[in-house]
Amino acid sequence: MAWTDPAGWWMQRQRATMQARPTRMSAMDNTSDFRIDRLGPGDAGAFADLNTLFGEVFEDMETYTGQRPDAEYLRSLLADDGVFALAAIEDDAVIGGLVAYTLRKFERQRSEVYIYDLAVSVAHRRRGIATALIHALQRLATERGAWVIFVQADHGDDPAIALYTKLGTREDVLHFDIAVDC
Repeated sequence: MAWTDPAGWWMQRQRATMQARPTRMSAMDNTSDFRIDRLGPGDAGAFADLNTLFGEVFEDMETYTGQRPDAEYLRSLLADDGVFALAAIEDDAVIGGLVAYTLRKFERQRSEVYIYDLAVSVAHRRRGIATALIHALQRLATERGAWVIFVQADHGDDPAIALYTKLGTREDVLHFDIAVDC
């Protein structure tokens, strides 16, 4: 492909990277005692542990564990190349994780990645785990040609706001939930 055809090159790169989906990656450096895994279709158990961790950290067990998806739904979700389920693993236990989604744009041929949930267990904070998860997501997003990663934080969640401020540019926006039952 000639360098004068950036759209064709981008599509060729997208196809190549989608075929080579990594499932395991190391943490930020060799001194870390945890690893970051990208969960795939065969990782339903680790994904269940990640949901339990989200429920504990967010103090909302009902949302994250009350009506767990069935095995086929999870296999399909974790096989989707546009879904990123990353788990920080130490001694075979999930100690942190994030779930992010690719959003394809319409105004340009590009995509964005949205971090939907990110959490680290209370006992394992202040070790760079959240930063390592975001850096792992950055590598994956770059491989897929994403333009940007974005995330929301709640007012009063000072640790999350400090982390995201360190890693990105803050935008003050309003968020609205619109019911689907009209």
